[in-house]
Amino acid sequence: MKSIKPGRGPSFMGGIFNVIGIVFGVLWMGIAIYMGAFIMIPFGLLFIAVAVFNAIYNFKNATGKNRYSRYDIVDEDEESDPFNERFGIEKRSETPAKGRYCPWCGAKNEEDYRFCKDCGKELP
Repeated sequence: MKSIKPGRGPSFMGGIFNVIGIVFGVLWMGIAIYMGAFIMIPFGLLFIAVAVFNAIYNFKNATGKNRYSRYDIVDEDEESDPFNERFGIEKRSETPAKGRYCPWCGAKNEEDYRFCKDCGKELP
């Protein structure tokens, strides 16, 4: 049976790209100081500050229990969540309600529907 779970990948990748942004900001400031273009230093500081804020947000979101992220649609036995195992979060043992989920948009549909009620795509 398919289930929908919040994904962690987009947040973790965002955190990695923000670390790269921090390095870019440091290089920007170093080159600006070397060239004597002191007017460009605030841009580097602003770039670093935004990247640090976003990196903290993304890494906290990727490792947190209650997180906001895009959805992954998987079989319940298809894969386990390695972050849940690492942080000791137990698997939920809720029984799913009758119906099925659209693999494209994630909307819940009745079992006898042929097309998704939200996106209109044909259900498998």
